[in-house]
Amino acid sequence: MISQVNSAAMRSVMNNNLSEQKEAKQSAAVPNAKLTNDNKVEQLKESINSGEYKIDLEALAKKMAQELL
Repeated sequence: MISQVNSAAMRSVMNNNLSEQKEAKQSAAVPNAKLTNDNKVEQLKESINSGEYKIDLEALAKKMAQELL
């Protein structure tokens, strides 16, 4: 019985540690993702303002048609 209690306690501790590690990785990734998104937004703004941004009308039409189905 004691070994069962110890095993349960060890599993609980291990699960908590894994959860904390996952949360730490996710929180570290969020600022990097925000920087990447900010960079993409800035690039899009620049290309729209300069007239370089081109819309693929065929792809847009296909997506719109799929949404209507």
